[in-house]
Amino acid sequence: MSTTETKMREQICALGAKLAARGLCPGTSGNISARIADGWLMTPTNSSLGELEPGQLSKIDLSGKHVAGDPPTKEALLHRSVYDVRPKDGAIVHLHCTHAVAISCLDPSCHHNAETTLPPITPYFVMRVGKLPLVPYYKPGDPKLADAIRDYARGHRAVLLANHGPVVAGTSLSAASASIEELEETAKLHLLLQGFKLRTLSDAQVRDVEEAYPS
Repeated sequence: MSTTETKMREQICALGAKLAARGLCPGTSGNISARIADGWLMTPTNSSLGELEPGQLSKIDLSGKHVAGDPPTKEALLHRSVYDVRPKDGAIVHLHCTHAVAISCLDPSCHHNAETTLPPITPYFVMRVGKLPLVPYYKPGDPKLADAIRDYARGHRAVLLANHGPVVAGTSLSAASASIEELEETAKLHLLLQGFKLRTLSDAQVRDVEEAYPS
């Protein structure tokens, strides 16, 4: 095992522990993956992100074959689909964090618009997430979900799976983590503000942030 792979295994376990400590992955929910030179590392199926061991992580080769570690997350196909259409990204985090999942369960008429489930409440949401489209519901692990996510992930670093939760890609584990934590915080803010007259960033303010902090 290369030094680079060993370090990546340690980073995935450290991130899992951090997300669990923050209450973002209850039970055995959620999964993390990272791209390596000869394939991908993924968290195992039915594992707690807060109790991962480096040697336990699943290794998938470039052909999609499981070659080491425990059996991979049931969402392995979903992760690979996102990597296929986002070749510059090196990590993916998928969580069942409470507030984002709540948004994913709302009737579509409650969403901000057809392009994004959440409005641009803060500049940090614009910087780290952008738009958050809703991917239609499929059962976890369904190959149809892996196929459906391609069209959405191609143009968005973050997507929301209907009645399921967010999937966020990033250039690194830290980038993907920062984005999904900002997404969850924005979902929480949006729910807290229900019933109040909401002021969001204007289109001009959104463009100003995008130009100042290109993704």
